[in-house]
Amino acid sequence: MSEIALAEADRTLLSTLRCAAFDFDGVFTDNAVYVSETGQETVRCTRADGIGLERLRSIGVHPVVISTEVNPVVSARCRKLKLPCVQGCEDKVAALVSFLADLQIPMEQASFLGNDVNDAALLRAVGFPAVVADASPEVVPLARFQTQLPGGHGAVREFCDLVWKLQSQ
Repeated sequence: MSEIALAEADRTLLSTLRCAAFDFDGVFTDNAVYVSETGQETVRCTRADGIGLERLRSIGVHPVVISTEVNPVVSARCRKLKLPCVQGCEDKVAALVSFLADLQIPMEQASFLGNDVNDAALLRAVGFPAVVADASPEVVPLARFQTQLPGGHGAVREFCDLVWKLQSQ
């Protein structure tokens, strides 16, 4: 990964991060869905994200997926990655507040990596809002950081590696 220029304030926020929350569709995936003739859905994810998530855990950062939709594909992938997952969220902010309360982590020490308008409230609420390279133009201005890689093509790993690198120095 090439060196990413970050403002000193952003480096400080990332170096104190204790929770990294992620949307699923459009972040872990490329926002496409494959639908069989029986209606079964499948999506494409990159395996590299798993190593990034392990790196976060190794430095004490708690990853979590917070998704609007309820989908067995999301459950299966999160189970494989040993990743806590909150689905069916009408209020993503409340879902993250509840997750953080159990860990006694303030919202200022949480990040969220999203991609679309249903992520706007949570992007506004966290200490470090981030979006993927191909995020909706409506949410890009809400982010302190935008990945170089698009959703489903290593954006999660890119973000995890950035946090890991800053906290491992």
